[in-house]
Amino acid sequence: MHCPFCGANDTKVIDSRLVAEGDQVRRRRECLASGCGERFTTFETAELVLPRLIKSDGSRQPFDEDKLRAGMQRALEKRPVSVERLEAALVHIKHKLRATGEREVKSLVVGELVMGELQKLDEVAYIRFASVYRRFQDLNEFREEIDRLAREPIKE
Repeated sequence: MHCPFCGANDTKVIDSRLVAEGDQVRRRRECLASGCGERFTTFETAELVLPRLIKSDGSRQPFDEDKLRAGMQRALEKRPVSVERLEAALVHIKHKLRATGEREVKSLVVGELVMGELQKLDEVAYIRFASVYRRFQDLNEFREEIDRLAREPIKE
């Protein structure tokens, strides 16, 4: 770490502490350059990058958490699901995406993850999302999905 005062790259860590509920490390550093000796603080956080999405048309775009949240909120509109539960579902989806270890994933993977989380949160929201995501063409496709939902237990 370069000293912000003299630019020397010879500094040492004097003290380290966890901050921000353990998500960040605060380090007190001291410049070892002769004549400087200044002390300064740095903060270190893990940079967890989400994979890029490969759309069905082959185009690629960065993961957009706001877009994901908006889609789920649309499905959950006027349903008895708290914001906390929605946020927990979003965290779960992002965790699964990071856990793939891939730099790029197909958008279909994200859609399936969203459907899994919505199914746990609210079956009506799940059907709403599925009707758009799977492009239901008629009432029979709705019926088939509802029947499948009634037959299968919810996956945790």
